[in-house]
Amino acid sequence: MAGAVPLSLTVNGEQIARMVAPRTTLADFLRTDLELTATHVGCEMGACGACIVLLDGVPVHSCLVFAVQAQGQRVETVEGLVASGALAPLQHAFHERNALQCGFCTPGMLVNAHALIANGGVPDREEIRDAISGNYCRCTGYEAIVDAIEAAARKANGEGAE
Repeated sequence: MAGAVPLSLTVNGEQIARMVAPRTTLADFLRTDLELTATHVGCEMGACGACIVLLDGVPVHSCLVFAVQAQGQRVETVEGLVASGALAPLQHAFHERNALQCGFCTPGMLVNAHALIANGGVPDREEIRDAISGNYCRCTGYEAIVDAIEAAARKANGEGAE
């Protein structure tokens, strides 16, 4: 690959070393090079949130980050969080509260919600809405999503069953 540069990072716990074009986005690298296709590409402007992944534990729009900017960092995608079991409570809450329909926004929404819950405590509904303000859902509506995130946070903090 002409003009490619070396990239070394950790993706879902696995050390990865590849050559990439400098202008390849992290979203494209994850989807094309690593075949992690749950990271969806929607608007490609950072407005929809379908591409959100964790970069060293912080939610980022992977369509706005060049892969080379992730050099030496830890990337977690929805596939990795599912495999580790980290998303099971959120997935269950989303299912129970019908907080998903077509599923296009769901991976980014789950990753963002996971990061919020990982901060500890139970966020209030306004904090949840603020945290997911970078995620756009066209078909479900946000009340069910906020309900699901709140329920998962309560469960994670030992505040009873969903």
